[in-house]
Amino acid sequence: METREGPLMKLKITGGRRLEGSVKVSGAKNSILKVMAASLLADGCCIFSNAPMITDVSTMIGVLQGLGAKARAESGRIVVDPSSLSGYEPPEELVREMRASIQVMGPLLARLGRVRVRQPGGCDIGPRPIDLHLKGFSALGAKIKEERGFIIAEARKLVGAEIHLDLPSVGATENIMMAACFAEGTTIIHNAAREPEIVDQQNFLNRMGARIIGAGTDTIKVRGVRRLEGIDYTIIPDRIEAGTYMCAIAITGGAACVENVIPEHLQAVISKLREAGIDVQPRESSIWVSAGQRPAAISVRSMPYPGFPTDMQPQVTALMSIARGTSIISETIFPNRFRYVDELHRMGANIKLEGRVAVVEGVESLTGADVEAPDLRGGAALILGALAADGETEISGVQHIDRGYEDIVGKLRGLGADIRRVG
Repeated sequence: METREGPLMKLKITGGRRLEGSVKVSGAKNSILKVMAASLLADGCCIFSNAPMITDVSTMIGVLQGLGAKARAESGRIVVDPSSLSGYEPPEELVREMRASIQVMGPLLARLGRVRVRQPGGCDIGPRPIDLHLKGFSALGAKIKEERGFIIAEARKLVGAEIHLDLPSVGATENIMMAACFAEGTTIIHNAAREPEIVDQQNFLNRMGARIIGAGTDTIKVRGVRRLEGIDYTIIPDRIEAGTYMCAIAITGGAACVENVIPEHLQAVISKLREAGIDVQPRESSIWVSAGQRPAAISVRSMPYPGFPTDMQPQVTALMSIARGTSIISETIFPNRFRYVDELHRMGANIKLEGRVAVVEGVESLTGADVEAPDLRGGAALILGALAADGETEISGVQHIDRGYEDIVGKLRGLGADIRRVG
């Protein structure tokens, strides 16, 4: 696993190679981080298989250790033992580093009756306030206050309530679910987010002994219980990593198999790639992708699941940069998601931004350049552009990419890409 303290590296990519063969997808970043937080509710040890060895997981291990829990990575698994949990304030520097750190709020409030935390950090893709999280905690009976830049939530007892989210926030849905596990009575979350990672969290909590139904729909019901047990659990595959490799194969005109996937989680991506003229063939646990020519231009609008995922918008924009015709890419969720566009311009892309809409005039080819990844998914988009570009590209800001992609260099090299890390 990459460490936060490691040297800043660059990626050097020589483009023009068709990707061929097969690539195996790792466990879902947006699931492992949340269930690691949820494991704080357990009476015993939790062991997670199919866990991605990424820097965000390393950061979450640090968060849990900072709270007094025992947490470690070993042999492709994550082990969390919360029996020594003692702290109610996660390490400030790690919360600033990764937004998912905020997911310990619900478990700490339920387990200890108190949590004190800074506003979280992470990728700078736009404001992501946690007011919906706090609204849910307050409805369950917690008292919320702000003090010198910290948010403090306290509750002697949590009581089930009906909670209506103004927006189907993934993080708020998950955090409230966890807090409600020990609440007295039943909690109903209306307008809940429907992402597969929320279903995975429900499955994990129920395996521990929780009583939750409805994940995957817009109404989730949580009946409070007194205790949860530690278990072994296997994380679902990462649908965003899978979609990234699907676009990488397509942008190079390649033909390859993406393995260890749940095709049902990728229906929106599959539909758009097919619309662009890419041959996409889902199988039971893999997806075959073949692209013999430049893709056709398409229109994409990011939406909450089951709509097109905002985390795939940059990768599809990179793909459309070499498409035949004009594509319209609309971002409805994160206003700063287009920060990578200036870097694609350096590579010869023709993209005009009009507020939250990108008008992409496809060009025949991109050219290698020195670029910098502004965030996790923007970095992935630059890798895709570099794979298709003529000549050599150097990408700095690789620490953003390592937050969410396990061994992306090794996996792309396995598909035939000319990519390596350089100092």
